[in-house]
Amino acid sequence: MIGVLQCVVLDCPEPGVLAEFYRRVLGGEVDRPDRRWSVDDDWSTLHTGGGVVLCFQRVGDHSPPDWPEPGQQFHLDVGVEDLDAAGAEVLDAGGRLLDGSNERWRVFADPAGHPFCLVRE
Repeated sequence: MIGVLQCVVLDCPEPGVLAEFYRRVLGGEVDRPDRRWSVDDDWSTLHTGGGVVLCFQRVGDHSPPDWPEPGQQFHLDVGVEDLDAAGAEVLDAGGRLLDGSNERWRVFADPAGHPFCLVRE
């Protein structure tokens, strides 16, 4: 083993806004003190209940992926029991639906345009 994964970092124009969006989707604590980094207007974090840390880094010229074009680098899969209810909450939190054509999963974009999937458990 070379190292240990500290976090997953998403580039975005507004780190605090995106951290709060994912807190609504995944739960957890935004900008919890952590010796590994400091938070400010350019860096925000979300410590999830499952131990994963998502970090959000300000990028001034951020350009979101264009779903479903092949330029996408990665996406998050979020397991849910009820796709309809979870999808409504994502929309209410500021996300937008990209593809709702599948019965087992739906593709959404977060407020910065990153695609992620809600997947029926």
